[in-house]
Amino acid sequence: MRIKINRVERPDRLKAYSRRTFLGVVCAALAQASTEPIIDIHQHTNYHGRNNEQLIAHQHTMGIGKTILLPAGSKYGLAANCGGNDTVIALAKAHPERFAFFANELPDIPATKPVIEKYLKAGAIGIGEQKFHVDCDSKYMQLIADIAKDYRVPVLMHFQYETYNLRFERFHKLLEKYPTVNFIGHAQTWWANIDKNCQQPVLYPKGRVTPGGITDRLLSDYPNSYGDLSAGSGLNAFLRDEDNARDFLKRHQDKLLFGSDCEDVVGAGNKCVGAQQIATVRRLAPDHAAVRKMLYGNASRLLKITANQAG
Repeated sequence: MRIKINRVERPDRLKAYSRRTFLGVVCAALAQASTEPIIDIHQHTNYHGRNNEQLIAHQHTMGIGKTILLPAGSKYGLAANCGGNDTVIALAKAHPERFAFFANELPDIPATKPVIEKYLKAGAIGIGEQKFHVDCDSKYMQLIADIAKDYRVPVLMHFQYETYNLRFERFHKLLEKYPTVNFIGHAQTWWANIDKNCQQPVLYPKGRVTPGGITDRLLSDYPNSYGDLSAGSGLNAFLRDEDNARDFLKRHQDKLLFGSDCEDVVGAGNKCVGAQQIATVRRLAPDHAAVRKMLYGNASRLLKITANQAG
């Protein structure tokens, strides 16, 4: 299996807020965070060396009530910079009020099914982050979907052009073949394709968005298609064209779930893409009801979990 060098999503690829704008949105976010729970569906243990205590503090600063920990498989993908199945289950068992976890493994090895089933039986509530060099509708991803169907859990997938979950234009075939399995899309190629005029090699596109891209259509046409708002790619999708972002958030407010996927140890400011995305959703969403759906309600419904406000 040929693997290209992984490109970590970093917030420094994005244009920073002005000081006045940033302070305004952060103050508004903090005021609202005091009364609203948030579920973060996308975090990692040992993320570029960040320890568990730093992760707990980071999530608390962001105002997260419940965090989903996504493990690496045994190699490739996340394995170079994140913890695996045993690390996420250990942290979740130590702090069940704060964390839940997914199960993960490469989709194209003999150990795929037994490993994933082992951790699903141990309490995992989903599969992912699937971040491997296979076609997104291949027999390997169909195996992942079969497991998800049997255990009635969602699958979170990282789409990155010519690197992870290839042939994005064929993803609809997997959605159609497994209508009872919920798939959560994430990463550069997923978010670049909100634009009908997307140039696939461009992972962080800039400028105006023309509605009707592949991702826009998947969210509209398939009840089992959801979007993970996390990382620099998710934030870039909204900041590049805020007028389109307002319409997009209004149109897909029932299909979007907040995730952070940030590696910093602060949990606030321009280095924390998660904190910036929370503020952006609150600023651009059509109303408070939509904000609550995207920061809490959709994840609670899809993953069958609840969360109190951070404390």
